[in-house]
Parts: sequence; C-alpha cells; structure tokens
Amino acid sequence: MPFHQRVPPLPAGSGYQPGGGGGCVTTVKLAPRPRRTAQAACQTPRMADLTGAEAGVLTAVDEGWLVDRLRRMIAVPSIGGTPAESEVQHLLAEWLHDLGCAVDVWPIDLAAAATEAGAPGQEVERSEAWGVVGTLPSAEDGVPALVLSGHTDVVPPGDLSLWDGDPFVPRIADGAVHGRGACDMKAGVIASLGAVAAIRAAGIELVRPLAIHGVVGEEDGGLGAWATLRRGHLGELCVIPEPTAQAVVTANAGALTFRLEVTGRAAHAAMREQGVSAVELFAHVHAALQEFEAERQRGADPRFGTMPYPYGISIGRVQAGDWASSVPDLLVAEGRYGVRLGEPLEAAREAFAARLTDVCAAHPWLAEHPVRLTWTGGAFASGELPTGHPLLPAVRQAVTDAGGGVPAERAIAAGSDLRQYAAAGVPTLHYGPGDLNLAHGPGERVPIAELVTATRAYALLALRTCGIR
Repeated sequence: MPFHQRVPPLPAGSGYQPGGGGGCVTTVKLAPRPRRTAQAACQTPRMADLTGAEAGVLTAVDEGWLVDRLRRMIAVPSIGGTPAESEVQHLLAEWLHDLGCAVDVWPIDLAAAATEAGAPGQEVERSEAWGVVGTLPSAEDGVPALVLSGHTDVVPPGDLSLWDGDPFVPRIADGAVHGRGACDMKAGVIASLGAVAAIRAAGIELVRPLAIHGVVGEEDGGLGAWATLRRGHLGELCVIPEPTAQAVVTANAGALTFRLEVTGRAAHAAMREQGVSAVELFAHVHAALQEFEAERQRGADPRFGTMPYPYGISIGRVQAGDWASSVPDLLVAEGRYGVRLGEPLEAAREAFAARLTDVCAAHPWLAEHPVRLTWTGGAFASGELPTGHPLLPAVRQAVTDAGGGVPAERAIAAGSDLRQYAAAGVPTLHYGPGDLNLAHGPGERVPIAELVTATRAYALLALRTCGIR
C-alpha cells in the first residue's frame, strides 16, 4: 500500500476543526508559543478591497482539504534518494490531474545530471528521479504568467527519540501540523495546489496559464529544478513557497560543500610526541577558517537582519584515526561554505582555497604536508530578485489582502532553487507557510493558519498575474 494511503484518521478529541471556507483553526488546547499563535497569524481577508472574483476565490479556499492533503503528503517519507522520493512525485501528479491540470511527468536524465556543465550536483545516490509539472488550462496558450515551484523531497528525521512520535505519521497539535517536511516544504506545495483548487471551485477561467512545478533533490543540490528548466518549463514570474516566517525573501546566499583531508604521522599513543596528530592539525586549520568566516560576514546585505552568519562555514562531519591507542595520521572533514550574494561560485572557491593555502604555508608541518581540498556534492549559487522588480509589491499586496499583514523583506543564508530560476531569466522570490528555523529539526511543524493564508495569497496572485477571463 502506498504510504499516503496509510494516514490514520484524526483521533476523536484531537482538537482540530476546520474553520470552514479557510477560517482560522480551532483547537482544544493552545500551548504558549514564542513567536505568535496560529490564531494571531490568521486574519480576516480585506474583502472590501477585492473584486467579486477575488472574494469568490478566497471563499473557495478549503482548509479541511489543505490539511488532509498535507497529512497525506507528509506520510510519504520522501527522503532524498529513496524510492519514496519518486512516490511523492507521482502522488503530486495524480492530484494535479484531479484538479484538471495538463500534467507532464518524466524521468530525469541522471546521467546528464552527473556530467552536464551547469548541473547542480548531488549529495545522495539515486536510481531514479521524476519531474512533475501541472499547468492549469487557460484562455490563451504560451509561457505561464506565474509558476509556483516547490520541492517534495525531505531530509532524514535524525534521532527518532527526539520526536514526539513517528515523524512520518503526521499529527495536529496546537493549531499546527507536525511531521518531517511539514514546513520544508510540503505545506508550500499543498498551498500551491490549494490555490489551483480554489480557482477551479470558484469557476474562474484564467487568461494565461498558471503552472505548478514539483521538484526533487532540492535538499542536496537542486536536481529537480535543473531538470524542469532544462525541459523547457519556464514562466514569466515564479514564487517558491519555502517557509519564510510570514516574510518575503528576495535573496538567498549560496553554499558549497567541501572535503578537507589533513595528513599527520602515526605513532604509539604512549609516545605521541613522535607522531603528528591529524586531529590537532585540524584544530589549527579550523580556528583559521573561523577567522576567515568572520571576515566574510562584513558588509552583509541588510536584508539578512541580525543573522550572525549569512555566509557561514560549518563543519558537518569529521572522521579521524583507526585505533584509540595510535596518533591519528589522517583526518577527513566535510563541511558547508557560504557564498556571498552576487559572488561567482568560482570566485568563492578561489577565496577559500587561497586562505587554506596561506594557513598551510604558515605552519611548519602543513607547509610540507598541505591539506587536500576537494569540492563535493551540490553547488548552490546565490540568487536574488532584481532590485525594484514589481513581483515584490505584487506578492506583498496579495499577502496583505489575504489577511497576512504586510510582510517584511528578507534574505536567507540557505541555498535554494531561487538561483536556478533567476539564472534562467525568471524573476523569483520566496513566500510560504512555516518557519525555516524549524526545518530539518525534530520539532518541524507548520501553523494551519499560515497554510491557509499562503493559499489565499497564491490564489490572489494567480488571478492578478494570469488575468481573469
């Protein structure tokens, strides 16, 4: 049985009651939350400022439908590189077909993705991967006026003991849907589908096409978006419904993954002075990289706000030695290196390599045994919406009219598919339900109220960019 068919019904007394027509969530118990309650995030749309068609499409947003589809999608454990990553794409294609979209489903050419210049790279092995694009029929053909692009792959859940339950058995508590992928970014994908469903339910025909791009491999490089754009699926504008904590994100820093191999000299631990510890050498290198990291934060774009490391360097994995009583003669460290806004990837690589060369040259052992640097995995360039582009005020107005208040403009330190659409000439930004601070952790969740507001905003934006016949 497919994973999405195994979602248990909501238990009696769960506290969830659809608000009806996209209203706010009612729960039996609301625990205190540091940022805001789900109720505070869900406001009444500004119906008086809307056209009849716009008011009709907002009324057609179905909260219960959204929650049901989100729970079913979370139940598919679509970790990058697993068979479920393909299952969730076929599920998305099925739902797009049910909504009356013309659906393009194709196997991604993994051989080309491994060899073509410009391919983003991958950090996991895949035997297959699928692309999915659904296009809502419209009065006119041509390039879609708006694309909503969301990834369906998720990262592993990590230590299961830190979760309140099975991370792939979605649950509702305190006005939010909990589970791996809830905010990053299956809620955004479902909100995009919900906007299409509302447009159809309201009986509205668009003048120009609206497209939904379902992509995979975003978490480890951006394979799906690369394949979708390579297949020729473009648009005049694009919104990526990544979690933005009710802000609008117009820029993202890039990221590169690297491997360092530090060579020492083995010796018996009882006479460690006769050896050279690769661990101690790495401690010296790591301290120097932290100084380099601090230098790269200077003059960061103000859209990053108070974020201390918009272009951070993080060591994610370290392996050293093969015997506890031996001085380790090899250490391998793998990490992530932030790319500044507007900085070419090759320039970022050269800056890192140059600093590493200088560090080694100034050390007596490392000068003779320099650290080996290898660039591995995905390569995320930075990306941003052109300054002054009208997509920003259009999205802000749609969010405001949908009851979400006036969203602030932000930049994020995480790599994303924004840079691929921007590089293809498609002006792109992020706006979506959930908070990126909760992504990849055991407390991942998305407020249902934010899911509803995002759906409303996408529906309004679609009417205003695609036109109403």
